[in-house]
Amino acid sequence: MNKLNVLYEDNHIIVVEKKPNILSQGDITRDLDLLTMVKSYIKEKYNKPGNVYIGLVHRLDRPVGGIMVFARTSKAAKRLNEQIKNHEFKKSYLAVLDKVLNKDSGELVNYLYKDEKTKTSMIVDENYPNSKLSKLTYEVVGYFDDKTIVKINLITGRHHQIRLQFKNIGYPLYGDQLYGIKNKEQIRLFAYKLSFNHPITNERLEFKLLPRWKELENETVIHRL
Repeated sequence: MNKLNVLYEDNHIIVVEKKPNILSQGDITRDLDLLTMVKSYIKEKYNKPGNVYIGLVHRLDRPVGGIMVFARTSKAAKRLNEQIKNHEFKKSYLAVLDKVLNKDSGELVNYLYKDEKTKTSMIVDENYPNSKLSKLTYEVVGYFDDKTIVKINLITGRHHQIRLQFKNIGYPLYGDQLYGIKNKEQIRLFAYKLSFNHPITNERLEFKLLPRWKELENETVIHRL
């Protein structure tokens, strides 16, 4: 089993790194998933008998890496879910776009529809049935060859939102095998910063972790993050 990178833990929550291509939770493939890894870690570390409760409060797409928080109690799960609903739960991403973007910052606003059969999403008109408003803001932090490095603040958290919204303006994510230009590279999308109120103490917590990308070797870029 893959070694778990734990960034923080107490009796109420545990914050860990999800490695790229690891599922957030189990699916029909029965491949290794992070939820099971966290349960096994807690069970072994604290020698807990029987089933271990771990609450999944948010997800990352399978190919995407980054920071995730899991609840260790149902009360913590409920309060974290309330923060997500009230937009108090903040997620920031790093992405590499497949072209040079000649704009320092911006906001993307679209309506997305998720096709449950194909497990893909598409940008649609706001009147399209079951469409959902999708918003994000972004800021360019640097360039690498003919690519653009951006940091992204999610205002909404829709299925494949970042990947679709940047493709829609003509800048697909580098390595995106589903919506971008197909190559053998891992998708350059990483949830590098997570902030929320502790579900019990209400203390504001912030966690940051940078991906191990060659595009981030420039010290100027790292300083901007």
